[in-house]
Amino acid sequence: MDGLSTTPKKHPLSERKEDLYETPPEAVHALLKVERLPTHLWEPCAGRGAIVDVLRGAGYVVLASDLTDYGDPTHFPGRDFLMEWKIPDKCECIVTNPPYKLATQFVRHGLRLCPKVIMLLRLAFLEGTNRSDLIDGNLARIHVFRNRLPMMHRDGWVGNRVSSSIAFAWFVFEQKPKGEIKLDRITWEPKP
Repeated sequence: MDGLSTTPKKHPLSERKEDLYETPPEAVHALLKVERLPTHLWEPCAGRGAIVDVLRGAGYVVLASDLTDYGDPTHFPGRDFLMEWKIPDKCECIVTNPPYKLATQFVRHGLRLCPKVIMLLRLAFLEGTNRSDLIDGNLARIHVFRNRLPMMHRDGWVGNRVSSSIAFAWFVFEQKPKGEIKLDRITWEPKP
């Protein structure tokens, strides 16, 4: 911050590097309360394992891959999701927090590979006309957080941890959704 404004300063892509913003574990736990997942999952933007660790801890078999090698021997580095031509064996669903600048491409490509794609996206993903076909034709459910998620700081951030000012939701896309889009509000906070 510059001392005059309360708006955080955006950092250039050169500082953000691979656009890694780790998903808060609370977000994944909230998803597991409202969405039934198959046993075998693929996390193609695994990063350091924020989503993977929670899913594996809940008993799911998760294939983890990423474009970048973050040093986890259980992940497959050097895998560009947008260049993949088939889903890994046994995987029935993709669960990820994609790079925001590529979110639409990730959803489209995911649906070419897999019958069910779940992505943590900004609620603003609903806006715009360039993805109307996805929203109107493939979106099955939206799990909107009624309270803001803890801030997803970029990889290597050492500053203060703050709450997010951005609304997020889990978007569930299906190749052949049944019926109207279901919208529900979820929370990541424990019940009092």
